[in-house]
This record gives sequence, structure tokens and C-alpha cells, in this order.
Amino acid sequence: MIAPPSAARAHGSARIGLPPMQWNAWGIAEEATTLSPAILDLVRSALGVSGDPRPAPTIDEVTVAPTRLADDDRAALADIVGSDCVSVDPQDRLRRAGGKSTPDLLRRTATEQDAPDAVVAPGTEDEIAAILTWCAHAGVAVVAFGGGTGVVGGLDPDAGRHRAVISLDLHRFDSLVDLDATSGIAVLGAGVSGPRAEKLLTERGFSLGHFPQSFEFATIGGFAATRSSGQDSAGYGRFDDMVVGLTAITPRGTLRLGPVAKSAAGPDLRQMVLGSEGTLGIITAVALRVHPTPPHAVNEAWHFASFAEGAAAVRAVVQRGTGPTVLRLSDEVETGVNLASPGAIGVSDDAMAGGVLAITRFEGDESLCATRRDLTAETLLAAGGTSLGAAPADAWEHGRFRAPYLRDALLAIGVGCETLETATTWAGVPALRDAVAAALTTALSRPADGLPDGSPALVMCHISHTYPTGASLYFTVVYRMGDDPLAQWAAAKADACAAIVAEGATITHHHAVGADHRPYLSAEIGEVGVEMLRAVKDALDPAGVLNPGTLIP
Repeated sequence: MIAPPSAARAHGSARIGLPPMQWNAWGIAEEATTLSPAILDLVRSALGVSGDPRPAPTIDEVTVAPTRLADDDRAALADIVGSDCVSVDPQDRLRRAGGKSTPDLLRRTATEQDAPDAVVAPGTEDEIAAILTWCAHAGVAVVAFGGGTGVVGGLDPDAGRHRAVISLDLHRFDSLVDLDATSGIAVLGAGVSGPRAEKLLTERGFSLGHFPQSFEFATIGGFAATRSSGQDSAGYGRFDDMVVGLTAITPRGTLRLGPVAKSAAGPDLRQMVLGSEGTLGIITAVALRVHPTPPHAVNEAWHFASFAEGAAAVRAVVQRGTGPTVLRLSDEVETGVNLASPGAIGVSDDAMAGGVLAITRFEGDESLCATRRDLTAETLLAAGGTSLGAAPADAWEHGRFRAPYLRDALLAIGVGCETLETATTWAGVPALRDAVAAALTTALSRPADGLPDGSPALVMCHISHTYPTGASLYFTVVYRMGDDPLAQWAAAKADACAAIVAEGATITHHHAVGADHRPYLSAEIGEVGVEMLRAVKDALDPAGVLNPGTLIP
């Protein structure tokens, strides 16, 4: 058990509040970016767009369907959490009507949109348990909401077979519940954001070291529910590697698991809840392995002649175990796009000579960083690498959370920009990269509404999460949007997913399954695996109110 109910009580304000991000874009408005002249010239010449912004409605101009919850329903929920923690206000509902994928953002340009029927913000585990009991009896679905950063449809307001759906906002679970400094275990509330987690831990001399691109807004509960992977995964592992315990409230009761790191007491139920995307229970607290705040860091960038050469070098580093905290490799296209913005990665075209860029980072005490850096450099040099010094890696670190803002600026001028990711064995990396890139390029070149000749596609790829046996491939694709951009991207994504399945790779490494990848899960885990998931779902959520339409085929 990681915390008794009293210790897991949330400490946030007793109100609905606003989600951390803009309703129709990534992040906060003050951080929005504009396209550099070089990037504008690139997309104009490559895609034939004018570069003029497209009009989009304000939140006041959007109509949301009336709530399907009756006065008695709202009163029952208010009896559980208090009237100020229940809202049917259209704008409160709209702000929690999905995640931040490109399709999510495209839907936000419509003047009529779907939304949950209410937003409920519980403050204790007992309140969550009471809400789930009420929803099961009332026929109302529940979608948990953290930072709203999901990109695979897992936050869609899908009522399934139920008469309504509520968004269960967990922002009040925002505390450091406990810190065992001796064992290096911190218990954090599910609503704690990435920056707040680091702040709370740093004040006590510790760090979690989990920095996904969504870090600034995503939450501890969301990291756990989706098996998140951060940019420092080479050093600290994925989020599920960090978890030693958790608490989840299910319609059948409460699960308190851990915090003993390893056990042979049957299958690890923590791993069943991790990655369950709110379909088996509501995660309220997570016990995590933390480490003392690193006193020193060393950054270094490397040049390789080709992605193939760079991938072989990265594999050599991982299999030798030289210990970088960050290890990533951009392919030729991604490296070239980065070079299109002068100074963006702190290196000139001449220095790159048409090759690819690798980033390394080392954290720890000074001597440990120096030892790991030297061993890694020895390996990369032997594999054909050339050191570019710290500047390109420093520039990457400085802008590591900025890419989603760039997507907003592209969408605003009619340029589609979306990401997808997968993972495979080292032996499978070359074929998988080629297959996915070909699928996206071919699909987007087909005629679409408003694009009789289709669109060129700029497909970029990088390796950012590595293991002794394989790696994750992360793709970014940029293309000209047609008159029906949702259908255009859906067709391209379907072809890319089919290519991933055909190559025997995973349908998702860290974005999760959600609704978007659900059709492909059976191919990965087989019918017996699907039956196992359904059996657990039926045991914990017999009324099926938890996040219908997500994860489980």
C-alpha cells in the first residue's frame, strides 16, 4: 500500500478551474511562436501554400450541444463533491473535449463541437469512489482528465452505450504525498504536472527526470495511464520503469499496489494498471523511484554521414552501456529542416555536410559525467562520428518543448503537421523507417478534396528512446491540407499503421492506444490477449463506464 485514503487527499482549490492549455492550441498563448522566414519559404516552395493564416472561431463562437444530464443528476454529483466542483458550462466542457492531436485541433475549428456533459473535480479518493458508484448506477460514462495532452483520442467525450459522459478533472490531486529519502521513493498525486513534480522534488533535493515533450502540461496520472516515455529515457528509463506503486479507484473498489520494487507474488498488477488509459480505474497517486538532483551535466552533439551510420553508432552505445542520459538521432530530413532555421541547432550547413545529427547528454557528479562522456565518445568515434561540441545539443535542450507550438503556426496557414511513433528491434529499424515513410508519402500524394494532385509530404524521423534490443522511431510529417483535412490525415494514418503492423513493430511506443490505435491492438496482442483485457475490464468495471471507446477492442 502506498498511502492511506487520508494521505492521498488532494490539496488543490475546491473549484473547476481552467485546464493549463489553450482550448484550441498547444500550451499557453504567451508562448505561441511564429514561423521564421526560412521555414515559411520552405513550406511555400515545397507545398505550394500561400502562408496566409486561416480564420478560426473563438471559443465564444462555438456551439456545444446541451448537457444530457438532468437537474437531479447535477444535484447528485454536487452532493458528492460540492456544487462549485461540478460544471455544465459550455466553455468548461469544451476545454475538456479532447486532447491535442492534429485531428483534435482541426475539430476545434468547427463552430459546432462535441463535449462532455459535465466537468466534475473531486478532491478525495472517497469522492472518486462515490462518483464511480453513482455513474455505474446512473448509466453515465467517465473520462479522466489530467493535463489534456493526449494525442490518440483517449480523451474523446465518448459515452459509448451510456446516456451521457462526464470529464473527471483530477487537478486537485496536486501534492507531494510522501517522500522516503532513504529509499528514493516519492508519492505524487495524479494531478501533479511535470514542472510541479520537479519543483516539489527539487525543494527536497531530488528529481524524477521524466521530460517528455508534453512535460510542461501533462500530469503524473497521465504519464502512468499512457506509459509515457521522456527525453531522458536513456538514463532514467520510461515512466513505467520508475513506478514502484500506485493507487487506483475502480468501480469495484480501491487498488493499492507497491511500493516494493520487485516481487514474485504473482503477476505484477501495477503493470496491468499502467497503460490502462483510464479504462480500469482512476489513478490518484503514484509511488515513483526518484534520484538526487544531478549536480552536473555535459551536452555533446555528433555528426554522422547517414542515418544508417548514426543508428549503428547509437546501437553500439546502448549495447555497450556507456550511460548517456539523453541519446537521440535525427535522420537526414529532420536534420535538414532543423538547419532551415539559422541557429536553431547551433551548427552550420557546412559542418553537417548533408549528414545527420545526434544529441547526447550526461547527468550526475562531474567525474561520472566525464567518464560516461569519454566512453560514449570513444564508441561514437569508432562508429564514424564527428563531435560538434556542446552548442547544437545546448540549442536542442533549450527548445526541446517548443515543437508543438510550431505545429500550431503551421496549421494556421493550411499546413498539416502530425506525429506518430512506434518501436522495433535494431534489425527492424531500417525497413520500418522506410515502410512508414513510404506509406505516408504515398497516401498523402493521392487526390484529396481540394487537392486533385494530392500533396507532397515531408517525412522526418528520429530515434529518441533506445534499448539493448531495439529503439523507438518517431515520425513527424508535414503536408498541404486539403478541404477535408480530417479525412485526409485519417487515410494517411491508417496506411502508416498498416505498415507498422506489417513490419511486426508495436502500434505505439509511448503515445498510447486511445481510440486511434484501438483497431490495431488485436494484431499486436492476439485474440487471447484481447480476451484477457476484456475479462479484467469486466471484473473491475462491470457497467463499462470507464472511458468507453478507448484501448480495449
